[in-house]
Amino acid sequence: MRIVQKFGGTSVGSLERIRATADLVEAELARGNQIAVVVSAMSGETNRLIGMATEMDATPCEREIDALVATGEQVSAALLAIELQHRGIRAYSYNGAQAGVTTSGDYKRARIKSISCAHLQNHLQAGEVPVVTGFQGVDEQGNITTLGRGGSDTSAVALAVAVEADVCDIYTDVDGIYTTDPRIVSKARKMEQISYEEMLEMASLGAKVLQTRSVEMAMRYNMPIHLRSSFENITGTMVVKEDDTMERAAISGVAYNRDEAKITILGIPDHPGIAANVFGPVAEAGINVDVIVQNVSAQGFTDITFTVPRSDYQATMKLMRDLCTSLHGRDVQGDDGVAKVSVIGVGMRSHAGVAKTMFDALAAEGVNIQMITTSEIKITVVIEEKYVELAVRSLHTAFALDATPDER
Repeated sequence: MRIVQKFGGTSVGSLERIRATADLVEAELARGNQIAVVVSAMSGETNRLIGMATEMDATPCEREIDALVATGEQVSAALLAIELQHRGIRAYSYNGAQAGVTTSGDYKRARIKSISCAHLQNHLQAGEVPVVTGFQGVDEQGNITTLGRGGSDTSAVALAVAVEADVCDIYTDVDGIYTTDPRIVSKARKMEQISYEEMLEMASLGAKVLQTRSVEMAMRYNMPIHLRSSFENITGTMVVKEDDTMERAAISGVAYNRDEAKITILGIPDHPGIAANVFGPVAEAGINVDVIVQNVSAQGFTDITFTVPRSDYQATMKLMRDLCTSLHGRDVQGDDGVAKVSVIGVGMRSHAGVAKTMFDALAAEGVNIQMITTSEIKITVVIEEKYVELAVRSLHTAFALDATPDER
């Protein structure tokens, strides 16, 4: 079996943790598997490096920032290779360029274009272990580029695809994916498997266990991901293609995101192109818009309400006030005390009544719904942030997620 193992910052956060990581690599080799490894920087190292840069210049050049932070992964890769070599394992560290990772030239947010990995394949076939830096590559001009926060997950999946691995094991400080946040619901259960689509929805709603781009890539190339703990030798959660032969529960999990703000622009002229007028400046500012509701036109005027990340609230409010003035609108209102709560499940496609169950459960707890949006496998509501935990607990119970699969 050919496996790509990815280890996050906490898994390589100290020499002790690097030795424990080497134990996991060695154990897979002992089972007769071919192993390639992708590593993140030691936990906190990227922030430390950026902190030094901003002490030199409050707005440092993005090219130099990428060159600087890429060194964090190189330290992890070299130290792990040294530890493996100390154990008699033939291991070799590679940075992004040496591994053949070619990216777009977008500093701090590059995308992988290709991986030329014949030399890595040779290592695997010889029973050797290439240890590759995650999060980075080089563009066609040879400049070091990074993939953005969480990019090592994407590096690992891309490498798994390139070397034709059977699975990509992503080791982290959690032992799998749960039906909801165990810190809120003590009865939350670890799932044995979850579909790519469900995982994408959970990741987009703030579940930090996997980076969204890595799941998108895994789904595109049908690369199974095994999310598991580097601290416990137990099976985690498989992220895989949906199994059409399996009878699925309507809802697999409940997710939430507190990082939300709601903005409403009131009394703007209702004519073709008005939505483009509203969201054009927001897009140009690089701000992501999520839930959107436009009211029915009344006497030629309409209201548009939408959500943005809370960190972009003030900037978006300024854009909307300027726009409201130019359009002779009535007012702009905002609220940065909202959150999103969602129920997610591919079984929703074949089960009726999911929305009713969700809305009934929230109503029974006195939780008012401010906005609603849906996809084929998700229903999301915007509510006051103070009700998040109450909403998550009530929905987890309403959809029988407290029970074991045999009890449902």
